[in-house]
Amino acid sequence: MGSLGNLASSGTLTQILVGLSRTTILFIVSSGLTLILGVLRIPNIAHGSLYMIGAFVACTVIQTLGGGMPAFWAALTVAPLAVAALGFVLERGFFSYLYDREHLMLLLLTFSFALILGDLVKIVWGAEYRSVTVPAFFQGSAELFGLPLPYYNLFLLLVGPVIAVFLWLVINRTRMGKIALAAAVDSEMVSAVGINVGWVFAFTFVLGCALAGLGGALIAPMVNISLGMDHSLIMEAFLIVIMGGLGNIWGALLGSLIFGLTQSLGILAWPQFGIVFPYLAVVVVLLFRPKGLLRSTW
Repeated sequence: MGSLGNLASSGTLTQILVGLSRTTILFIVSSGLTLILGVLRIPNIAHGSLYMIGAFVACTVIQTLGGGMPAFWAALTVAPLAVAALGFVLERGFFSYLYDREHLMLLLLTFSFALILGDLVKIVWGAEYRSVTVPAFFQGSAELFGLPLPYYNLFLLLVGPVIAVFLWLVINRTRMGKIALAAAVDSEMVSAVGINVGWVFAFTFVLGCALAGLGGALIAPMVNISLGMDHSLIMEAFLIVIMGGLGNIWGALLGSLIFGLTQSLGILAWPQFGIVFPYLAVVVVLLFRPKGLLRSTW
C-alpha cells in the first residue's frame, strides 16, 4: 500500500513539474498579451500568430545552422527580434492611426492580421509539419526531488522566473516602463505633460510581440510546428490574462500557474477530460473574482 502511495505521489509530483515547465510558455506569451491589452487597450488576436511565426523562425534558424547549442541560442535571439520587427511594422503602419477608435475596430483589425499572418506562414513555410530536436546539451534527465525531469523542462523552469524579473525591472526600473504604466492609467495626462505617447505605445507593442516570438522559439523543440498551432494558444492566453487581471504581469504569472497546473493534474486524474479542468478553474475564479485575481489596469 505504501509503494502504491509513493508511486501515486511521485506521478503527481512529476506531473506538477511538467505543468510548471509548460506554465513558462503560457506566462511568456500571456505577459506580452497583457502588456498590449493593459497599455494600448488592444485585444490582439494576432498575438497567437506572432507566437507561431516565432516557432517557425526558430525552426528555420536551427535547421539552417545545423542544430546544436549555438543554433539554439541563435534561434532564441533571432525569433523574438524578427517578431518584434514585424510588430513594429504593424504598430507604426496600422495601429498607431486607430488608437482613438472603438475597441471593436481594433479587435477586427487584429483578427484580420491573424488571418493574413496565417496565410503568410503558409506561403513562406508551407503547410507541412516541421520539427526540431532538443539540443544534445538538453537531452537526458536530471533528478529533482528524487524524480526524473528532462533537462529542457528544467531549463524552462529556470527561464520563467528570469523573464518575470526582467519584465519587473523593465516596467518598474526604467523610464519607459514607468511611463507605460502611467499611460495604462491615463494616456491623455501623459500626453499633456509633453511625452510622445505614440512611441510609448510602440515600445509596449514591440515588447509584447517579442515575448510572443520568444514563447514560440522556446516551444519549438517540444511540439510539431504547424499551421494552426496559434489557435489554442491564443484562447488560453486570453483566459489567463482575464483570470489574472487585465494588464497585470503578476496576474498573468498567477493565471498561468493555475492554468498549467490544473491542466496537468486534470490529465493525471481524468485523462479523457483533462483539458476541461483549466477552463473550470477559470470559471471558478471569475465567479468569485469577476475582475481577475489581481488589480486590473482597466
